[in-house]
Amino acid sequence: MTEIVVPYQFTQVTPDGCESIQTNIAVEYPVSLTVNGEIWLTFQCTPQFLEALAVGFLYNEGFIFSLDEVANIHVCDSKDNVDIWLNHSVKKPLSWKRTSGCHGGTTSMDLDRDNFQPITHPAPSSPQQIFSLVDEFLTKQPPHSESGGVHTSALADHGHIHLLLHDIGRHNSFDKIAGFILLEKIRLENPAILTSGRASSDMLQKTIRMQIPYLITMRSTSRTGIELAEEWGITLISGARRGRFTILAHPERIDLSD
Repeated sequence: MTEIVVPYQFTQVTPDGCESIQTNIAVEYPVSLTVNGEIWLTFQCTPQFLEALAVGFLYNEGFIFSLDEVANIHVCDSKDNVDIWLNHSVKKPLSWKRTSGCHGGTTSMDLDRDNFQPITHPAPSSPQQIFSLVDEFLTKQPPHSESGGVHTSALADHGHIHLLLHDIGRHNSFDKIAGFILLEKIRLENPAILTSGRASSDMLQKTIRMQIPYLITMRSTSRTGIELAEEWGITLISGARRGRFTILAHPERIDLSD
């Protein structure tokens, strides 16, 4: 199974009566992650780009720091397990913290524990560059009637979107981005992540892991998300629309002089 959405027939009821309609519903699929022969957890995800999801998850959680640590990746034929072997031992967390992410988000990450440094890369930008990115994102994002409720996230660099991914879990889409960066050896110079989902604390933590200086969400964020952005050097933008956005943290990267 590799579909993002599947069509369903429903009865829609209005004050004027009812009618049969067809709409798309997002596919949610359990996929287990096995590391060095031990089952760690089960993703609730859109069953696409599973290698990227698994590798990106291990990176964003701090269990690996480069693709050189991965000896083998195998996605089983039934698409319900990703088996990863590392070239070193790794200890499975005793417990996972439930995140605010939908559809089974879990984390064990601790940025202070893993000695991550705040992002200091200046990565200057202008309001027009942000508007252009948002316009490109909204143009490429599938309409809600077609997407069936999946989240869309994108990796941009040099003012253009290079990677657009969809998943029923917004946190999964960020892990897939991290996985693609590693698997495709993508070199980033002035990157940004755009997402249709809410930028909560778990999304900020993944952005910090990837060392992306900009996080742009079409929706809102949380107080903890703003605090993390301030502490770790992320320019956090919320409520992005064509012709409007709100800067919540580190506005100095954007030239507002005009």
